[in-house]
Amino acid sequence: MPEQLWFTKILNHAFAGPVDRLLGFVQGALHFPVAPKYPQAPISNAVAMEVMVIGLLLIFFIFLRARLSVESPGGLQHTFESFQEFIEGESHNIIGHGSQRFTTFLAALFLFILLGNLFGVIPTLESPTASPVVPLGLALCTFGYYQVQGLREHGVSYLKQFLGPVWWLAFLMLPLEIISHLARLLSLTIRLYANMFAGELVTLVFLSLVPIGIPVIFLGLHIFVALLQAYIFALLAMVYLAGAMATEH
Repeated sequence: MPEQLWFTKILNHAFAGPVDRLLGFVQGALHFPVAPKYPQAPISNAVAMEVMVIGLLLIFFIFLRARLSVESPGGLQHTFESFQEFIEGESHNIIGHGSQRFTTFLAALFLFILLGNLFGVIPTLESPTASPVVPLGLALCTFGYYQVQGLREHGVSYLKQFLGPVWWLAFLMLPLEIISHLARLLSLTIRLYANMFAGELVTLVFLSLVPIGIPVIFLGLHIFVALLQAYIFALLAMVYLAGAMATEH
């Protein structure tokens, strides 16, 4: 059985039965092998950390929502208003008119990745983004989101971007465009996973070799990389949305 974090053990103890039944139903319905190797521990550390990230964000924003004030906003409210303005400003610069409707998705994406990345510096926790499944899931969500938004904006004519500007080269451009879009999935996944996995690995190595002093430098570097990777992922999502919303399609 794989090593479990304390929170993973709690989830498996409470929900192993329902999760096993759900996965068994999915496997029977879709004929796809999703049954866990260890039925007593079907929830992995990465999934448990995702649940914790979502739970913490929900609790935090419920708390923040209850303290919102127009007359006397507190420092926390000012901080997240500034964060919202930052996301809106970046998306407006890249996407252009109408970018405000993407703020919720982009802000949620940024905060989920940032908090998940920072879990790697907390003892007894680990970054869910250091597992390839989580960055892949985020990449799939981003991929599906900008494709749906492109279809909503342009209708069926959105598909013309896959055919290229010259109709008689459509047979050549179609496979190239499909490969180009699918490559975005690979790029988003590998960039986030590789950076966070390498960051955690380097930090653990130096903690084991030199437990005092030097690891602080690498912990600081890990925090910087966590922030940078969250920003880059959100920035690329904006770029892909800009391409999907561009009127020349």
